[in-house]
Amino acid sequence: MDHQRVIRDVTARLPMASSTPEACRWTVTALSRHTPATISVLLAVHDRLRCVAATGAWQVFATVPARTGIVGRVYATGAPAVVPDVTVDPDYLPVRPDVTAELCVPVLDPTGRAIGVLDLQWSEPTDLEPWRETAQRLADGLGARIAALGGPPAESRSEKLLRHAAALSSAPTEGEVMGVAARAAREVSTLSTALLLLGGQLGPSPATPSDLETRIRAELAGAGPAALDRMVDRAHRYGAGYTLGEAGHPPTEDYRPLTRAGVRTLVAVPVGPTDAGGVLLVADERALRPDPTTVSLMELLAGQAWTSVDRLRTLARLREQASSDPLTGLRHTGPFGQRIAAATPGRTALLAIDVDGFKTVNDTYGHQAGDRVLVGLARALEEALRHGDELYRIGGDEFVAVIEVSRPEEAVRIAERLTEAARRIGRTISVGVALPRPGETPDRTLKRADQALYAVKRQGRDGVLLSAA
Repeated sequence: MDHQRVIRDVTARLPMASSTPEACRWTVTALSRHTPATISVLLAVHDRLRCVAATGAWQVFATVPARTGIVGRVYATGAPAVVPDVTVDPDYLPVRPDVTAELCVPVLDPTGRAIGVLDLQWSEPTDLEPWRETAQRLADGLGARIAALGGPPAESRSEKLLRHAAALSSAPTEGEVMGVAARAAREVSTLSTALLLLGGQLGPSPATPSDLETRIRAELAGAGPAALDRMVDRAHRYGAGYTLGEAGHPPTEDYRPLTRAGVRTLVAVPVGPTDAGGVLLVADERALRPDPTTVSLMELLAGQAWTSVDRLRTLARLREQASSDPLTGLRHTGPFGQRIAAATPGRTALLAIDVDGFKTVNDTYGHQAGDRVLVGLARALEEALRHGDELYRIGGDEFVAVIEVSRPEEAVRIAERLTEAARRIGRTISVGVALPRPGETPDRTLKRADQALYAVKRQGRDGVLLSAA
């Protein structure tokens, strides 16, 4: 093999390439005339290596994480890799089933910074050392031409959207989804500001919001919920809209808070269903003219954001169902155990509650009647508790309230409110009260509350007793 000729043939047309993809395609095509190897050029785009040109395989990887495979190793280290036997290299990424050897060299810009790799894979015996020098010289020439053409190709808007879609699907909270969606909208649209309004609430502000976003948030806060509802309603009633940026044409009244903040360009896109969704607002203080493709991408982003929000809400409902009593809707033993494990000695009171005569109801009127008693009692007890107090159903007719108090007498008063609430619906309950002692286990505290409860039962029921301190 005349490697000097290979270099001349491959680099001959390189100066005539008018774009980076064209330079990569010419390099791969010309090189493929001299070797049966599978050849590819991968360039760094954002956080991945993108395959810009390839030949010699039925399928290639379109993108590879920047530190994955032999190609990722070479890009990360800037050092060539000569692999005579790919079966012993744990980083090898299979492209063809018959590949035996791989040679990968970095593509460097004139400053020596790696901007990608040139990769060759063979399925027949090959002397790799001569090819190593040849491949590196070709990669150096390609790197110089890419630098002259302005560097690796920029990430396209669809690629940006794809990257953000992955972040949306893995976001752990609604707030994070709203933040990712706003960042994606700014980056994909190239407008300066984006906010997602959902459920009457704006998404989290970025660490360094633009002046325009700060003004928008202030105006929307001052405008009040009704103004926000009008924006959402307009988007859901009429669909996505965008400004033409033409002077002399006033905005509709719904967008007055935005124009007062300085918005001159706006894309407004509905998010989710009418009854539960919101609106994505993408704005700029420059008078621009967003194209319909930008609006379509924002609509696609809004759909992805809502899918992620809906997934999180579904998971939350499932978790709530898994931790809640299906009859009364109260939380049950799982979350109760977690709650009392965090009880504060002398401050957290456990109120053990038992329905008086409940077995008689079941035996006389049937279980459906008993269920109605439990549901009605659960609602009455919830209404009698204070905001922040928690009520759990831990057995058939057994409930426990967990409350924070400043002294034991306060817990007793609240327990007496519960007995009064039960009487108002024609039932009676027995309540035992206990506060955790220093060093006492939650189970032991609950046992003392139960003991106080059964003492009330022995004394005639329908009452309250505080366990001894």
